[in-house]
Amino acid sequence: MTTSLDLNAALARPGLLNAVLAAPNPLQWVLGIFVAVATLIYWEQFRFRAARATSSGKLIPGPERPFPLVGGIVEMVMNPFAFWEKQRVYSDPGMSYNSLVGKFILFITDAEKCREVMSINDPASMLMSLHPSAKNILGPNNLAFMHGPEHKNIRKSFLSLFTRKALGLYVEIQDAIIRRHLTSWLAIPGEREVRDACRDMNQMTSQEVFVGPYLDDPEVTAKFSKAYRVMTEAFLAFPVCLPGTAVWKGKQGRLYILKVLATCARRSVAYVRAGGEPRCLMDFWSVKCLQEIEEAAAEGVPPPPHTTEHRMADAMLDFLFASQDASTASLTWCLTLLEERPEVLARVRAEQAALRPDLATTITGEVLAQMTYTRQVVKEVLRFRPPAPMVPSMVYADYRLTEDYVVPRGTMVVPSIVSANMQGFPDPHTFDPDRFGPERKEDIVHARNFLTFGHGPHYCVGKEYAINQLTCFLAILSMATDWSRRRTEKSSEWVYLPTIYPADALITFSPRA
Repeated sequence: MTTSLDLNAALARPGLLNAVLAAPNPLQWVLGIFVAVATLIYWEQFRFRAARATSSGKLIPGPERPFPLVGGIVEMVMNPFAFWEKQRVYSDPGMSYNSLVGKFILFITDAEKCREVMSINDPASMLMSLHPSAKNILGPNNLAFMHGPEHKNIRKSFLSLFTRKALGLYVEIQDAIIRRHLTSWLAIPGEREVRDACRDMNQMTSQEVFVGPYLDDPEVTAKFSKAYRVMTEAFLAFPVCLPGTAVWKGKQGRLYILKVLATCARRSVAYVRAGGEPRCLMDFWSVKCLQEIEEAAAEGVPPPPHTTEHRMADAMLDFLFASQDASTASLTWCLTLLEERPEVLARVRAEQAALRPDLATTITGEVLAQMTYTRQVVKEVLRFRPPAPMVPSMVYADYRLTEDYVVPRGTMVVPSIVSANMQGFPDPHTFDPDRFGPERKEDIVHARNFLTFGHGPHYCVGKEYAINQLTCFLAILSMATDWSRRRTEKSSEWVYLPTIYPADALITFSPRA
């Protein structure tokens, strides 16, 4: 009692309390930090609960209390399949929520709402975000982040890259590379993880189709390919861009690739100006850009921004990234899904035998267009296992998504393409290429739910190129090889790299008799 009174008397002396509080007391620092963190955690949980609330008083389903401050980022990085599958199960179709490093995430599984979100490309409302590290990895000028007149103009310019003539040229390049790689696969007996082989083949295809003769230095090509893989790996890493981190390395890889692509653009423009006929996608675009420059000069206005060699390089990077990972994933799914369905593969082979009596002849655009059933199989692969499972957007102003719910500003909205593709279609979880046949026409009847290639302002301009790549691959593969898959306990799972793949694809190839 005496001690307590003495302490109270001492603290009552003028200035003594301030002196104690001002002293560098470690306990006070710890207490202060604890109070600050606790307050921040409480405020975050309160904010998330408010963001979940609907007008009717219900809560958007999701984790009752997300892990403070970091949310689900650790699980998402360590096991993306489990994280996003759990998110889907919260509400399918519908909406669910989670948090990633303090960011409120709204996961949408309703097909119509997915379309609605994907149709918006307005900085005053909502813009595509892709990934927390996307701007560091892909660069601020990437097509995914463009909007307004500039975005519309460049997409209009892209139409010249995917004409019947251009696609026909690309198919012949695709054919040659596919045959070359299949020959190398068959030359090495034994089991392999086919994902890596598909990646290498598709990377070579993308490079030769898009920039062709301008990526002609083997040393530069090797560094280019390595830099691209580093960029891809950066999407799977923790979203921090500091020297030495995976995201920082991805950014450096992008800068190197852009430097190489700018040189390719310069050489292509010079070649076309000299009267050369297009030999790759870059040449077709050089033709279009030179035409746009001439038209702008005649009108007395500046040329479109996308006609400079550096902006052409940015666009080529976008094409490379969009085609590389997505098509690699779909090539891998073609192999695994058809290995499990010999009756589908038999019908593909029957069609190929009828259309291509001489299997050694290069496939042309005209022949490819007649592969009705093979193309149906490819479409079903793309519906059944869409390579890009989601397309995140950032909300910049409160947005009324339903009569009962307003998405708060600052939310990352994540439409699920996987969920949308499983809605509307009869028996959607069954792999059935006949759904896209002339009798059922489900690609037309249920077109609103088939969102593999996106929707709205960012709809994939290279859709036909991608389908042609898969169709050409399946046509040649089916007649040249037999293959079997060894299944493991993980074979039914998916991995995100960042597109979706089977967790393993252990394939053994053998020549067809």
